[in-house]
Amino acid sequence: MEKKTLRDIDVFGKKVLMRVDFNVPMADGKITDDNRIVEALPSIKYIIENGGSVILMSHLGRPDGKVVKKYSLKPVAKRLAELLDKKVIFAKDVVGVDASKKAKELKQGQILLLENLRFDPAEEENGKVFCNKLAKMADIYVNDAFGTAHRKHASTYGVAKQLPSAVGFLIEKELTMICDTMANPKRPLVGILGGAKVADKLPIIDKLIDVCDTLIIGGGMAYTFLKAQGYTIGTSLVDDSKLKDTLAMLDKAKEKGVNLLLPQDFVVSTAIDGVKNAVMTKGQNIPEGMMGVDIGNKTIKMFSKAIKKAKTVIWNGPLGVFEQKEFANGTFKVAKAVSKVRGTTIIGGGDSGSAIIQMGLADKITHISTGGGASLKLFEGKVLPGVDIIENKTEY
Repeated sequence: MEKKTLRDIDVFGKKVLMRVDFNVPMADGKITDDNRIVEALPSIKYIIENGGSVILMSHLGRPDGKVVKKYSLKPVAKRLAELLDKKVIFAKDVVGVDASKKAKELKQGQILLLENLRFDPAEEENGKVFCNKLAKMADIYVNDAFGTAHRKHASTYGVAKQLPSAVGFLIEKELTMICDTMANPKRPLVGILGGAKVADKLPIIDKLIDVCDTLIIGGGMAYTFLKAQGYTIGTSLVDDSKLKDTLAMLDKAKEKGVNLLLPQDFVVSTAIDGVKNAVMTKGQNIPEGMMGVDIGNKTIKMFSKAIKKAKTVIWNGPLGVFEQKEFANGTFKVAKAVSKVRGTTIIGGGDSGSAIIQMGLADKITHISTGGGASLKLFEGKVLPGVDIIENKTEY
């Protein structure tokens, strides 16, 4: 780990400005899953226990640079206080009068949570004045928000240029687990990619063909692969501009001797929510007027058989319309197969992580990442801007 971590800096008597990922799911103003808050606790506790004070900043949802009450972090402050059994001071704004005053008055051992960063458009624009105002609040900057480390925003990138910096324990764990595994995987290495948009996943497919022994492709992007090969896909999701690219990927996998697996049968319906109209196909062709919503039984068996042989598994993205429970069977069955692997298993956040957690299988997985987009970038071998900007250990 070449980047400075919390252990490499002296926080005693210092104010630490820490980017965390408190973008938690909410329903009717209540937090439905506090896992992201729990993941931030070790870094927060370390700073407090070592004589520092901490100013926390996060985004929640997509308020598009406007103040939107339902995206306020106030419920998060309350939940954080309960988990820490300690008072959490809450600022009504991000870099305004209230936040500046409370940051200035913050005493040793205290915790301050700023309001939603994305209430100010300057956050996503990496605005210079906004960065300056954040930096003036503290002595040290720490990034512990892995889920946003792939973005060049003010709180993940700009402010890190202005203060002594380090990564927190969560980012350290994510980097160590994912990078070390990808650098020297035990084989066979099986990659599983789901999700909707094939265009978004083509770079990672290309990379995984270079490193995987078997690559499983499911979810909405599988239909573009199938159409490119001449199969009928009905009204299923497709990206006609990427048909040649998918054929190129199939050719590359063949040349490299990589076993690239596509679904052999499907659960199909007239609509995403058309549960009553759902039927299973006998093969890879989907009838006219129908769309693929999940992988079929034959495919589940084929995918599970390949996963069973693995010594390393990396997985990102659901294999069907996971949010519709009737079409989540394929994702759940694959999750079950991954949980039985005797080796290293890494889930790249998002719905695949949710499937593992919902099934109570989290303790059977080596690592469930807190950031889908960021973990994909690491699987692809890319550098995360929010990590790259952090000082190296050799700089002192």
